[in-house]
Amino acid sequence: MKKDFLHITDYNRDEFWDFIEKSSWIKKQVKSNSDYRPFDNRTLAMIFAKPSARTRISFEVGFFKLGGHALFLGPNDIGIGKRESVADIARVLSRFNDMIMARLFNHKHILELSEFASIPVVNGLTDYNHPCQIMADIFTIYEHRKSLDDLKVVYVGDGNNIVHSWIELSMVIPFNLTIACPEGFLPDKKLIDKARSKGLSQIEISHEPFEAVKGADVIYTDVWASMGQKEEAEERKRKFKDFQVNEQLMAQTGKQTYFMHCLPAERGIEVTDGVCDSDYSIIFDEAENRMHAQNAIMLKMMEDCSNFK
Repeated sequence: MKKDFLHITDYNRDEFWDFIEKSSWIKKQVKSNSDYRPFDNRTLAMIFAKPSARTRISFEVGFFKLGGHALFLGPNDIGIGKRESVADIARVLSRFNDMIMARLFNHKHILELSEFASIPVVNGLTDYNHPCQIMADIFTIYEHRKSLDDLKVVYVGDGNNIVHSWIELSMVIPFNLTIACPEGFLPDKKLIDKARSKGLSQIEISHEPFEAVKGADVIYTDVWASMGQKEEAEERKRKFKDFQVNEQLMAQTGKQTYFMHCLPAERGIEVTDGVCDSDYSIIFDEAENRMHAQNAIMLKMMEDCSNFK
């Protein structure tokens, strides 16, 4: 039987901590150039409807470093849901490969891949969520703080797919999540209500960033206009102008605070150079940890898959 990684909530708290431990252990193996090769003679099919440097590099290099081969399939190779049905793509790739990673626009497509694939499926991003990124993020925070106790994360910006995965994480482990965004750019209300009903984490919505960041352990931001929204970029700049993460905003926390960004950053827009390049910025640790966290996720999935044994 296979298990997929489509949402952070697909795994429970014990499994979450297993991912954290696996990420740390695998990172040590990679850094020490050990001969640990659990993916030897295995292949990963990578579907990219949306391009991304970090996602491709981290999955392709990560799978290779653990002994496997990753196959890149771009928009010209697979017109997912257009030239060929999602169900047929899932069935075909399952005949050749051991795992599928897909970075897509439509969230329904990742759900359909999961339904029809006989091999594990990893969600590399959809317009709805980005679970691999947030697993890398929380692993990075754990590395720096040595604990997730009494954690306050403040996200400043658009209520997008990154925020949705932070909200999903709040249903797995307890922490304080504050989301500071302009009116009209809130994350999915049903998801917020669902997370609050769990009663595990404190979730706050704010439209005042300088108030929201007080006491923050981490301030996190993302681009104001994601891929597919670039025609809205100028309008969003006007509406988000008070939500830039700059030195003045960072100084409002009243404590040592880390800055995080999933990258790529539009420097000078949602964040300043001074913040990106500061001592408290951990954006490049975060980027590197994509590979290690994803390897931990894929290893866990393959261990749980009867076809892998």
